[in-house]
Amino acid sequence: MLVAAALALAAVHDLARHLTATLAILAVATLAWWWAVRSVEGERRLSLGTLLLVALLMRLPLLFLPPDLTEDPLRYLWDGRVIAAGANPYLLAPESEALAPLRDELWQRLPHRQVPTVYPPLALGAFSIAAASPAPMLTWKAIATAGDLAVCALLFALLRRRDPALVARSAWYAWCPLAAFESAGMGHVDALAVAGAVAAVGALLARPATTRRVLAAAAAAAAGVLVKLAPLAALPMWARTLRTADGRWRRGAIFLAAALALAAAGLVPVAVACGGLPPGLVTYGVSWEWNGPLYEPLHRLLAGTDADGAAKRLLDATKEATGHPPALNRVYPYLYPQFLAKLLLAIAALAAVAASLFESDPVAGSRRLFGRLIVCSATVYPWYLLWLLPWAAADRHRPWLLAAALAPLAYLPQFSDVDLFPFVWAAVWLPPALLAGWLAWRRRRGAASAEAAS
Repeated sequence: MLVAAALALAAVHDLARHLTATLAILAVATLAWWWAVRSVEGERRLSLGTLLLVALLMRLPLLFLPPDLTEDPLRYLWDGRVIAAGANPYLLAPESEALAPLRDELWQRLPHRQVPTVYPPLALGAFSIAAASPAPMLTWKAIATAGDLAVCALLFALLRRRDPALVARSAWYAWCPLAAFESAGMGHVDALAVAGAVAAVGALLARPATTRRVLAAAAAAAAGVLVKLAPLAALPMWARTLRTADGRWRRGAIFLAAALALAAAGLVPVAVACGGLPPGLVTYGVSWEWNGPLYEPLHRLLAGTDADGAAKRLLDATKEATGHPPALNRVYPYLYPQFLAKLLLAIAALAAVAASLFESDPVAGSRRLFGRLIVCSATVYPWYLLWLLPWAAADRHRPWLLAAALAPLAYLPQFSDVDLFPFVWAAVWLPPALLAGWLAWRRRRGAASAEAAS
């Protein structure tokens, strides 16, 4: 049924014009996914060949599906074209006249032509390979699909190393409709970076933790960072989990130093060329917002309570007390509810990274860390759940698996008259939150009963 759903999606083609049918097919595929994985978990046996065969059959039909629900692959191919032409996409936005000779029908369809690229160097290298091929979009989607299938195999190996009885849980990722749809169907780059993250954690779990294995983990983690920056947040936590039995940090220090050095080798030249943070990345951090679990209600709450007005009055008082330094005037443009919400959530995200340093299991720690970062993010597109899905699969974390099932609903506001907030936002985020609360209540009740019995 999972393969049939993939074929049905491929037959729909113009997904934006048939969004209801698309979501209905994904809903059927999600139910089939839930049933299929629970079945193989019950049998407690699943071979890597079977896992990958079903995953491949799900993804093959989607390779030929036009990515109608996202414009990201268009930007990937444009950035790859700019790289191949020897220009700097970190400084030259698509609208730059210096890139006028590269313009064609692809350029006409590009979104956000005023924003330079936000993608790290390894991602741009992959984009340039696809852009130089005879069939750029198909080549790119094949690369993204290969990365996604690599995640499936790496997660299987990770679980076999962790506990051979749990390898069937890898199907929660491999057969997930969201994973197949967003990689093979919509062609998002995230699967390549996720493959690096899963490879890194798999190497960290290998015993004995030889220097060679630690360096391999560092290389995989750095590769993930150079595709998308998200794994940077997990590097300290992954290093912390490598602490040896006698409490020394030598292996963790080697991992962290090597991962940061390799990542810096790719990122520092970009920062030097840009004179600091790439302008596209700054624009993304300040201006992008969509479907953040806490962000959507938080910025409305701040607006309703005049928090921005209170912040401006506080700044006025600070200026009075400090002699009106001109530098403080630069702060006023940022004192609006949306930016204040992002600032508060950025502080919470830093707290999540700090809390991750107390983790001892890199798998559960990755689930908690990436989950908290998603909750704190102002922008959560459906494919962002791919960052969390392998770890949720490994721990069979039902609230996040439910979130992955509901995530495609976030496409509704972009291609229909349905408002994101509160209706679609509530449909995507409230059921997982309620399920998490109910499960936590059950655990506390069970612990209380066990304590009373003892």
